[in-house]
Amino acid sequence: MLRGWQQECAQLVEHKYFSDEAHFFLQATPGSGKTFLAAEVAKRLLQSRQIDLVLCFAPAKEVCNGITATFSKHLGCSFDGGLGSIGKCLTYQAIQFLSDSFWQTLSRYRVFVVFDEIHHCSTGSPQANMWGQMIMRRVQSLASYTLAMSGTPWRSDELPIALAKYTNPEGKLVVDYQYGLTQAVADGVCRIPKIVLVDNQVESRSQNDGVKHFSSLQQMLKETKHSYRSVVEEPTALKHLLKLACRKLSAIRQQSPNAGGLVVASSVAHANEIAQLLKCEFDQSVCIVTYQKERPHQQIESFRHNNLQWIVSVGMISEGTDIPRLQVCCHVSTVRTELYFRQVLGRILRVNQAPNQEAWLFTFAERRLVEYAQRVQDDIPESCSLVTVEPQNKTLPDIALIDCEHQSVQALPPQSLGTGVLSFSELTLPANNLNFDTLSFGHFHHRVIKVFQEHGNLA
Repeated sequence: MLRGWQQECAQLVEHKYFSDEAHFFLQATPGSGKTFLAAEVAKRLLQSRQIDLVLCFAPAKEVCNGITATFSKHLGCSFDGGLGSIGKCLTYQAIQFLSDSFWQTLSRYRVFVVFDEIHHCSTGSPQANMWGQMIMRRVQSLASYTLAMSGTPWRSDELPIALAKYTNPEGKLVVDYQYGLTQAVADGVCRIPKIVLVDNQVESRSQNDGVKHFSSLQQMLKETKHSYRSVVEEPTALKHLLKLACRKLSAIRQQSPNAGGLVVASSVAHANEIAQLLKCEFDQSVCIVTYQKERPHQQIESFRHNNLQWIVSVGMISEGTDIPRLQVCCHVSTVRTELYFRQVLGRILRVNQAPNQEAWLFTFAERRLVEYAQRVQDDIPESCSLVTVEPQNKTLPDIALIDCEHQSVQALPPQSLGTGVLSFSELTLPANNLNFDTLSFGHFHHRVIKVFQEHGNLA
């Protein structure tokens, strides 16, 4: 059954295609059901005999597997490219290796082509990637209709996205339909995210500077040569973050026994260390998925349906991987772009049938991650120079800044941090002065950012 936004968008796609316009660009927040929408459009085009075949492209094999399953089920036929199949899904990387016979076949049939997470494909520059150039040069000209989709339609390198249109001279992205996180939360399509930012009073020792004390991780990272990696890989800090996350997952599983957690690690060695901590320190069931493991896609598929508590990954479950039972995530990767942060957060936002629909992301209070967390309630970040957002015709509430210890409330203007509610709570543990080279961690504390909640909903 189509959701309201999917029904509305499908009708707009049909109208545009039947008005002799062959391309449609959809921006829909991660977890909202873009793949099902694309399958519905394909079904309508097949039923109206406008196309013969369907071809999908996606950024990774795991995403292709999800698309294949959705299209096969919704279209009621095989979607593996074999005999009698109505279509197939390929990775973007595969485009450059397709044979001449493939392109000849494409030219003989009326083909509907779907590009999932199209922001992976850049164009219009010598630095553009190969598959972006191949899409513009070969695929688009041979396809009867194209549908480009993205949950995060911008690139960290700021190159133009293939198949996208931009205003001139502002360079703002023009989309045909937008379904943002604000709408998805209001419609009950996505969970309301809560982001926990863990901070610490840090002591740094060095031969030249002696002993220095810092009130926060942000200050330490700014005023010393220590890298963020030294924080995410420090055992004391890592244990504390995992402890918070395990407690939260345990509480959720009391209502939803099948709920799971995801840890996004910085390296394979880091992932192995995290898995060991989860097993030995916190008595958790866990599996690891990295490029070094055999059959990683089968491991992900197994985790999707089993009852393990945690899956630890190095960049393999950051985008497009549909595991609705994920409700807790630890972001301890050294990749700190806003694009990646939002993609990781999207893994825990998809609503399912479980009684508890909380979504919690745990990370450290590094400057950029704090900024990204505060901007989550903005569907598209203001820092993105290539994207424009339709203005919302409604008055949004101020932020309530809550000091749980002193029970005081201070109203802040919406433009300062975004809209919604930002609440702070602290958890103080005994000092644990274990040295990591020249770093010692003292009192941990954290703040919880709650978005899309009115003042009256504060606990």
